[in-house]
Amino acid sequence: MLETVEVLTGPDPSAAVIWLHGLGADGHDFEPLVPQLLWPDAPDIRFVFPHAPVRPVTINGGMAMRAWYDIVSLTSGRDQDQQGIADSIGRAFALVKRERQRGIEADRIVLAGFSQGGAIAVQLALRYPEKLAGLIALSTYLLLEDKLVEEASEANRGLPVFAAHGTHDPMVPIQLGEMLAGKLRDMAYPLEWHSYPMPHAVCPDEITDLSAWLRSRLA
Repeated sequence: MLETVEVLTGPDPSAAVIWLHGLGADGHDFEPLVPQLLWPDAPDIRFVFPHAPVRPVTINGGMAMRAWYDIVSLTSGRDQDQQGIADSIGRAFALVKRERQRGIEADRIVLAGFSQGGAIAVQLALRYPEKLAGLIALSTYLLLEDKLVEEASEANRGLPVFAAHGTHDPMVPIQLGEMLAGKLRDMAYPLEWHSYPMPHAVCPDEITDLSAWLRSRLA
């Protein structure tokens, strides 16, 4: 089981958000956003921020850092490390299973991720065998596209998705986010898509929009 940072917004959580960080960050990266994501009379929610394993990353000279899988190139080959991708999907699956064992219904669990973590969240959410509450895909991209149609879970064919991207993103060009959004639309997922004038980051308007979307899923 991955080490995690957990934030409970109340003593009796009836919902959970599992949020995967980006390359080189850790589970503390999005922890400060929790108060900004809540709304009046929000239910008690458990936010789970896992730490990715430490592994060598090719694009960073083989330096070991927290990463969900190895990245060979920023322009191509993002999904070459299929073993690393599968390993991280399995680890994230275990976190969802733990929430189920803690008494959270599957349709009260949101999977979220930013950048590399978002790519893993997308992989798992669209394949998860029980209906989830939703998927949050921030500044991210689609992996293993050729396998998605055949591997997508029937239970989550109608999974609501919030996807957002920065128009000035130098790390993950917005075209990759638009390709992800287009694929989700083609497969008839209910998609809320936003772009913001920002780099590879999050911004206040995005958090406001995301809070409203979360309220629609978990209120």
